[in-house]
Amino acid sequence: MAISSGLGYSRLPCLHFRPPLRRFFLQVRLGYAAAIEAFDGAEMVDSVSGADVYGRGPEWKKLNSKDLGISTSKISRPTRVVLNCLKRRGFEVYLVGGCVRDLILKRIPKDFDIITSAELKEVMRTFSRCEMIGKRFPICHVHIDDTIVEVSSFSTRATRFGRDLTLDPEKPADCDEKDYVRWRNCLQRDFTINGLMFDPYAKLVYDYTGGVKDIRKAKVRTIKPANLSLTEDCARILRAVRIAARLGFRFSRETALAVKRLSASVLRLDRGRLLMEVNYMMAYGSAEASLRLLWKLGLLEILLPIQAAYFVRHGFRRRDKRYNMLLSLFSNLDKLLAPDRPCHNSLWFAILAFHEALSEQPRDPLVIAAFSLAVHNGGDLPEALSIARRINKQHEISFHELLEPRNLDSDGLLEEVMNLAASVRGALTRMTDEYFVSQAMAKYPKAPYSDLVFFPLPLYLRVCKIFECIGGGKEKGFVPKHGSKIDYELLAMGRLKEVRHVFARVVFDTIYPIDNRLQK
Repeated sequence: MAISSGLGYSRLPCLHFRPPLRRFFLQVRLGYAAAIEAFDGAEMVDSVSGADVYGRGPEWKKLNSKDLGISTSKISRPTRVVLNCLKRRGFEVYLVGGCVRDLILKRIPKDFDIITSAELKEVMRTFSRCEMIGKRFPICHVHIDDTIVEVSSFSTRATRFGRDLTLDPEKPADCDEKDYVRWRNCLQRDFTINGLMFDPYAKLVYDYTGGVKDIRKAKVRTIKPANLSLTEDCARILRAVRIAARLGFRFSRETALAVKRLSASVLRLDRGRLLMEVNYMMAYGSAEASLRLLWKLGLLEILLPIQAAYFVRHGFRRRDKRYNMLLSLFSNLDKLLAPDRPCHNSLWFAILAFHEALSEQPRDPLVIAAFSLAVHNGGDLPEALSIARRINKQHEISFHELLEPRNLDSDGLLEEVMNLAASVRGALTRMTDEYFVSQAMAKYPKAPYSDLVFFPLPLYLRVCKIFECIGGGKEKGFVPKHGSKIDYELLAMGRLKEVRHVFARVVFDTIYPIDNRLQK
């Protein structure tokens, strides 16, 4: 089959389904009520093909990767090792999902996922350091040096409740087997922009769902009708927010409506999964955008009710473009992070608790400065107070959390710093108390009920460790970080020195902004 030059494509036939029959099968498998809900407002789109009731769907395309701006030099070395080993053994191998999307956008992928024609058992035999994980969606983790490369197989079929939910469409007469297998796999994925496959040897990107078009339109759209897709896997709701926030994309209308309608379903996820998804939003350089989007879509009051209550108290509207102190803190954190330079989750949890303490009791900017300096230097309060008093910059004047500066003497300043430390510890306790969390939005009758706490005890204790130096005297043996360079490997590991350094830096940049953007 010929591949046209430039941004042209080889067009393959779209399949024509019989929607009424397909919906009947969905009703049998999912239950009539679930099927009706899944198709409510779905704009008459077929659930598997992406075609409308008249058979019109995305054109199948094979695009030249060079024309899309993809450079194979951006593929990580461990990924190349896995690709080459499987290719040498005669298997088909492709990069798939978000890494292809990021390569097209000329971004650094967070990780690379591989799909292959090999059975997972054959992948296990190919690599000495390899393990198979997962029950519903089994994959292989291949260990190359210190990196894990995920490998899935075309032969793996998603099952649920012991039954196969995949409805195999009939292969058209003029469709070759490889195209059919690739296409069928893409239909099981979440969003069109993640439904791309890249063959780095043939230099071809396979697009069966209109993913390249949606990338160009900066749009997040589910492959199946949004209600059905998000009902099948509610984790896709949080994944959609994370992708849109990180890339600056918007939702398709159907996807946005479904996210709002099904937002409470994320409570079905276990706490560990919720922490993982929220960490992806907060720790990789898109925390501010994620908070804004969670608030806009009605998810913030479910995931972080205390922070949602802060937005409500200060009249922050769903589509508000303004800044407040919470958003400014995370905006300054984002400037220091990136998908390949994340922070440990203890850092953003500490920032949430710190802000909650200030929200409950506003403080003098000098007190906050001295507090953050004391965190940075391991509890050397005399040094922190001395440096804080020499600050002559104008503090941010628009935040409710900041009082007008007062003439505090040394004893008064010390007492205020100690009091702030106690308030932060109190905020940590409240944020991990289900009853307190459930009451955060209780005064707002239209707000959904949520007592969700997904911060585990080890994380709580780790954040307590960040602040415990204040009040206990200078920590013995603690050497504060010097210079402004961040060691991102240590930051991702949660090393105390690095976390404290970045925390203090974020607080300072927020209280004493480098520019006057927030004062306009």
